[in-house]
Amino acid sequence: MKELVEVIAKSLVDSPDQVVVTETVEGDTIKVELKVADDDMGKVIGKQGRIAKAIRSVVKAAASKGDKKVIVDIIQ
Repeated sequence: MKELVEVIAKSLVDSPDQVVVTETVEGDTIKVELKVADDDMGKVIGKQGRIAKAIRSVVKAAASKGDKKVIVDIIQ
């Protein structure tokens, strides 16, 4: 999941070298934290959170094969 979020985020932002993705596994839950530059935060979230929702939907679909719950957090 980490690689998927990283590829999507790097394709959206102006500063792909500042994209940091961390993944934590707790039981059957995978928590993915995405950190981008302050100037790129709006590009990752999108208007009314549409891009963030789309990222979460893609990751959720990819995780459905493994019966894992994935949480994607976008942090500063």
